[in-house]
Amino acid sequence: MILNDFKVEQWMNDHEKDAVYNLTDTCAVNLTLDQLLELETLDFSEIVMDYGDITGDTELKKEILSLYTSGTIDQITTTHGCIQANELVMATLLEKGDHVITCIPGYQQFSDYPRSIGCTVSELMLNEEKGWMIDIQDFVNAIQDNTKMIILNNPNNPTGTLMKDEFLLKLVHLAKDKGIYILCDEVYRGYETNDVSSISDLYELGISTSSLSKLYGLAALRLGWIKANKEIINQINVRRDYALISTGPLLDKLGAIALRHKEILLKRSYETVQKNKQIITSWLKENPKFSLVMPESGTVSFLKYSMPISSVELCKRLLKETGVFFVPGKCFGIENHLRLGLAKQSDLLIQGLNILSNWTNESFF
Repeated sequence: MILNDFKVEQWMNDHEKDAVYNLTDTCAVNLTLDQLLELETLDFSEIVMDYGDITGDTELKKEILSLYTSGTIDQITTTHGCIQANELVMATLLEKGDHVITCIPGYQQFSDYPRSIGCTVSELMLNEEKGWMIDIQDFVNAIQDNTKMIILNNPNNPTGTLMKDEFLLKLVHLAKDKGIYILCDEVYRGYETNDVSSISDLYELGISTSSLSKLYGLAALRLGWIKANKEIINQINVRRDYALISTGPLLDKLGAIALRHKEILLKRSYETVQKNKQIITSWLKENPKFSLVMPESGTVSFLKYSMPISSVELCKRLLKETGVFFVPGKCFGIENHLRLGLAKQSDLLIQGLNILSNWTNESFF
């Protein structure tokens, strides 16, 4: 198995530590442990430090299930974050010679992990002029006799593209006719309107993955999950035994607390995102060198700029000279763009954007 460098993650690993104004992080403002336990107390002295329930604590699974409209707890298994959930699904269901369809710009894992298995991958380009959307006909045209899986991120990273039920149901109809799996990373899904369903609630071969990292501000827990039909979950659990034993009782109990109070945590994130969208919208009016397709949901967006400089060079210079940190569009295969997070502290966003304005004016005017 040969894997290409994971450009986004390596960029974050190499440069994030130098950030003063991190405008590219896609997680909500991170909670402290004390803040989490203010929602509900936990007697740590009663926790037995064994493996716990191997595929996830029952109470935790019940809370995860409450995020969906169908299924039972037997249709859920826990993982170390959403990234491992995605990996387990792909490693379990894909084989050499299979064909995969995904969208770009997107999360590199969805293209290069299948390639490392020996799959061929068709990458469908999201259209910025159409609000970073895509036509269902593009999927129709891409399907081959050996197409095994369609992989989505809904909402998308880095564009924020939100595929609503009208589109998803068309895609389900297309996939069902061919028996194609749909894997949907839904880690940015959580406070949309009622017309955005989980793929696992729409389709028997739909597989949903998610975690507590993004909207809940609890990346430190590294707690993710997979929801799918029982047969798929049983298959995944066989491979899962080779990758992890369990997420453990400590993390499971903390995760259950978070999900029992999901309305509070999601409201917190939603309000921050809405405030930050207003800040960005006002800033864009004063900075014509930049533009943005403002996403309907999620915590991530893709900021476009018109200056004559590569995204890598811009990000390196900006970080070195000002401390403002972005992931360059080059990491997603798209130049003249920067990944802009929407869910961090508003005062930090204001400061960072103002510094970006001043730096741009000094460097390119």
